[in-house]
Amino acid sequence: MEPYRIKAVEPIPFPSEVERERALTKAGYNLFRVPASQVTIDLLTDSGTGSMSAAQWAAMMTGDEAYACSPSYERFESVLRDLSGFDEIMPVHQGRAAERVVFSTLLGPGDIVVSNTHFDTTRAHVEVTGSAAIDLPCPEAADLDSDYPFKGNIDLQALTGLLTGPDGHRVKAVVMTITNNGGGGQPVSLENLRRVRTVCNEHGLPFLLDASRFAENSWLVLQREQGHGFREPIEVARATFDLADIFWASLKKDGLANIGGVIGVRENAALAGRFRQEVILNEGFSTYGGLAGRDLDALAQGLTEVIDPRYLADRADTARWFAETLHKAGVPVVQPAGCHAVYVRAGEILPHIPAHQFPGHAWSCALYLEGGIRAVEFGTLLLGSGGGKAPHELVRLALPRRVYTRSHLEFVAESAINVGRLADDLTGYRIVGASPALRHFTAVLEPIPRDNAPPVADARASTAG
Repeated sequence: MEPYRIKAVEPIPFPSEVERERALTKAGYNLFRVPASQVTIDLLTDSGTGSMSAAQWAAMMTGDEAYACSPSYERFESVLRDLSGFDEIMPVHQGRAAERVVFSTLLGPGDIVVSNTHFDTTRAHVEVTGSAAIDLPCPEAADLDSDYPFKGNIDLQALTGLLTGPDGHRVKAVVMTITNNGGGGQPVSLENLRRVRTVCNEHGLPFLLDASRFAENSWLVLQREQGHGFREPIEVARATFDLADIFWASLKKDGLANIGGVIGVRENAALAGRFRQEVILNEGFSTYGGLAGRDLDALAQGLTEVIDPRYLADRADTARWFAETLHKAGVPVVQPAGCHAVYVRAGEILPHIPAHQFPGHAWSCALYLEGGIRAVEFGTLLLGSGGGKAPHELVRLALPRRVYTRSHLEFVAESAINVGRLADDLTGYRIVGASPALRHFTAVLEPIPRDNAPPVADARASTAG
């Protein structure tokens, strides 16, 4: 059972079928643009959507709003220094702000950054500098059915090959994202991280860590990697941070709060000074980074709560149960489940919809129309803005922290099953208008009329062939 009890509740909306259809049409068939007041179960993201604890709300009352060097910052800094071992700690308002500071400082045109999988905002901040973002997921990540425990790993052989090849001199950093959100929410093993550290040392490269879900990754290491079962989550977290030169995190995830981020730099005062100048220019003074003092206190408390084994065990078990519930009902999902989300394999449910017509988005829209459930496509719409095609057409059902009970998720599963019965009748979407970067946030789309869609039987025969 959940290791907490509920102290405050709020009503959730139940828009009618007609209201859902009207809301989706008015939003240009983009679920990011649908008003939250028209959403019954919101699984769009786990970022900043969690419930804070009574202790966090109490901590906010002690928040000090001094502009510079407030006691709230001192508490925030102390918790993060103890957790990470980093000596330079800078708050920012959220994770993408940290990415902008880091990459605008480190990169220039023609450079390369390598990752297990760049998340969408990470890739955007790399590419806006004129650099290239290269993903090297491990080979096991391609098999969505296998029970390989660490599909979030980077392909070490491919990494070494790139670094020793003709473009190796262009690589300026290696980024490891834990857990691997763009790769189906899969964890990264501590052994893989250690070997990345060795490769970085051999080639004189900085090791960058996107630690937004550090606690969840640490828990999955404890559960799945031999030799760590006797440890506590905080021990694995510290061992992970020890490997990095620079880290950043969106603390809207494992900070258990609704806003906030952080940058950490180890033993490099000159680089920390350059980062700090960017924070001051764009976020605010470097000891508040665009946050109120009360936010810093809520984050400091949340970072102590997130490493509680009881909380992490419930988080992982809920994701496992939800994935199994969908799988047993015939809804294919990425296996094994991570912690923060379950990824539906929409491309397999809708093989008659080609990638350029966004089958994941079609499934997401159908799920909203069926039950008022909001999710996000993780396929060619989100990952293929440069004209490419995503490796898999997925839909992420993100799990906000401490928000929904299992009966809510049972309702989601029932709705997903009902969408499956409509699969043959669903058609794809086309983009009417979109921004050049991160298009999925604001794009306007329209459904492709059935007369213009490929016949289901022909499309499935082509897929099978």
